[in-house]
Amino acid sequence: MRARIYLPTKSAMQSGTAKTHRWVLEYEPEKAKIRDPLMGWTGSDDMRQQIRVMFDSREAALAYAEKNGIPYDLEIPTARIKKPKSYADNFRADRRENWTH
Repeated sequence: MRARIYLPTKSAMQSGTAKTHRWVLEYEPEKAKIRDPLMGWTGSDDMRQQIRVMFDSREAALAYAEKNGIPYDLEIPTARIKKPKSYADNFRADRRENWTH
């Protein structure tokens, strides 16, 4: 029963960064998923896959795992580089790239 502690990445569906500031502890699957032969649905009898515990800081997540004796893997996030852009930059006269359309 190993756990993974990580900081979630932002959603690819939107440009916002909601739900990316809290650390998550979730268990790795112990068994492979089972495929139902009749309907073809995928299922599992491993209930720990459904548990996701959120923490405000990395230290709180590590303290929780160590207090409860849960072995864990810590994933440190890479720093995200923000490139400030504006829509008006597409129409600048001193633009270096070729116009694409």
